Amino acid sequence: MVEKKRIKREINSLGFFIALSFVIAACNSSSSPTYVPESSGNINSLTVVMEKQLWEGKLGDQVRSVFMAPYEGLPFDEPKYDTYYIPPKAFNGFARNNRNVIIFSKDMTNKINLLENPWARPQVAALISGEDQEVMGFYLEENKDLILRTFAENERKEKIRRISKSLNKEKELVNRFGLTLKYPSAYTTVKDTTNFLWIEKPVLKGHLNLIVYSLPLDTDLKIIEKRIPEIRDSIGKKYIPGRLPKSYMITEKAYRPYYYRTKLKGLETILTKGTWEVENDYMAGPFINYIVKDTQNKRYIVLEGFAFAPTESKRNYMFELNSIITTLKPTK
Repeated sequence: MVEKKRIKREINSLGFFIALSFVIAACNSSSSPTYVPESSGNINSLTVVMEKQLWEGKLGDQVRSVFMAPYEGLPFDEPKYDTYYIPPKAFNGFARNNRNVIIFSKDMTNKINLLENPWARPQVAALISGEDQEVMGFYLEENKDLILRTFAENERKEKIRRISKSLNKEKELVNRFGLTLKYPSAYTTVKDTTNFLWIEKPVLKGHLNLIVYSLPLDTDLKIIEKRIPEIRDSIGKKYIPGRLPKSYMITEKAYRPYYYRTKLKGLETILTKGTWEVENDYMAGPFINYIVKDTQNKRYIVLEGFAFAPTESKRNYMFELNSIITTLKPTK
């Protein structure tokens, strides 16, 4: 903390400035149209460009602590991003097509810029320059939340773009709840009742699941938040059986879920991330749950994604489910 304050004082006293801006690349300008290739890379991957001694030193450790921090809500730690290091001399040609890039360079002008589509499309590049690694580390620390949000939104849009290539055409969601979601044709409906819809997609060693149901709008959202595990457990007991008799899905008892207040499509929402398990059986996995206050239709819409894939990485599975839920669009 003392070191951080010292750097901040030095930056201010020397008249340095933070230039934080979104720069639209020349390829987006109608006055100078330029061919920009399609970006590449797996979902949730990040290219880091800096000198080798910086990557192997304190600044590299800081970069790894930010972008390889655990992805929230998983039963076992997995990094937010698969991070790949490239030295500046190698950052050319196809290497510049990676969808998410962060570049650190030594320069007497201390600044941070966020660029959109500079070398490929879609692409976000964060450029951080400073006179030494302490200054660059300071800018990273001060702006890490913005950078993480920008990369995450870039990945969400890319995931939805890929999903949209082959959308499911089933009408159960519209007919049952008056809403739509964009999800791949690989998902199929496995249960459709009066107030409950369950959609499933097979994956390696398991399946991804989306469930939708509604709750009456007669309870304050603050009270709903306190009752989320209880609500989930009652739904699991009624609609989501396990493999064995008298087994059903519940919220894992050993760990408290993460709760967030947010908005989905402008509607007040509680977001919950946690782990599910099966009562009277040995099954478990991560879940993400949105409770959306739909005042117009006098209800709460509940949308939940959960994954079952023993021994497999689950970060990208949960990212897919979350991305699908964010495409929510009420039709009434």
